[in-house]
Amino acid sequence: MIVAGCSKKENQFTVSGNVSHAEGQTVYFEKLLVSSTKPLDSVKIEDDGNFEFKGVTGNPAYYLLKLSDSKFITLLIDSLDHIEVNADAVNFERDYRVEGSLGSLLVKELTDQLNDTQHKLDSLRALHNLYRGNSDYAQMKEQWNQEAEQIKETQREFSKEFVMNNPFSMASVLALYQKFDPQTYVINDLQTMRVAASALNSFYPESPHVKALYQNTIQLMKEEQSAQVRQLIQEQGENSPDIVLPTPEGEEVALSSLRGEVVLLQFWSALDRNSRIFNQALVEAYSKYHNKGFEIYQVSVDDNRIEWVDAIDQDQLAWINVGDMEGSTLAARAYNVQSVPFNYLLNEEGEIIAKNLKGPALDNALSKLLN
Repeated sequence: MIVAGCSKKENQFTVSGNVSHAEGQTVYFEKLLVSSTKPLDSVKIEDDGNFEFKGVTGNPAYYLLKLSDSKFITLLIDSLDHIEVNADAVNFERDYRVEGSLGSLLVKELTDQLNDTQHKLDSLRALHNLYRGNSDYAQMKEQWNQEAEQIKETQREFSKEFVMNNPFSMASVLALYQKFDPQTYVINDLQTMRVAASALNSFYPESPHVKALYQNTIQLMKEEQSAQVRQLIQEQGENSPDIVLPTPEGEEVALSSLRGEVVLLQFWSALDRNSRIFNQALVEAYSKYHNKGFEIYQVSVDDNRIEWVDAIDQDQLAWINVGDMEGSTLAARAYNVQSVPFNYLLNEEGEIIAKNLKGPALDNALSKLLN
């Protein structure tokens, strides 16, 4: 039995039950970590099939009840759960009953649905193998592929609806990481991930599973944003979308008018401390490389003209500064700018060749291009 760490008896959970046709076998109890499992305990199943484990957990956590590596039941256990599991050793992982744990019931719902989906897909794969040499195989293959895609879409809709209906349940973590095969996640919808990651992070910020989900979601958001920029560039037919904005004097200057020069497209705010600090590095770079063909096209995301103009004067910014004093939102959106300061380095043809260069990285890039 698990007794270590159980000083707070009121927070102790129990997992007990019965496994038929398993007399004398060993049942293992493990904690499911983010990328591995941690063995906790094991007991020999009694002659009548009964077993019991005890433990404590702060937040809801995932555990495995195992007869072997291929025969296991996933449980989602909260601190006060008293879970009863009834199963048969022959079909342990597929045909079991669980009571006393809402999280584990939700996990079973997810597992049952995916198992049913996989069974249907396996049946279609069997038909492919059976009729592959048939003269009508090409026509049948197309029909079966359509059926398989419909089966997958039904599963996707089920899983997305499950997450949206249970955003604060740790069971949603499992839903988001279920796969059709080793390379294909069931849910590939970033919005669904964002909802669950945000909700769970507010409830269980210390959970390793939630931390992993939250960081993974942030990374996917960044990748999607980068993909959107690439798509925008392709649709524009050029590497850098044009920007036309007014200077403090009211003269509209186009980014495209600087073709033939190496240009740093810099987004900033007069009210942002990091932007102001970075301006000092830009002054040095401009002084060093301007006569060699380097220009800065600096876009303000401010909405206060006085603050903007004062910052230009105070920081001695001698290059092109533009802004519509409404946040320059179209320009920022076109270049997927999420925060300032942020920049893109453009070569003489206006092609983006680097982004978010800071400190020595900017000087190194300019020295290679202009020396």
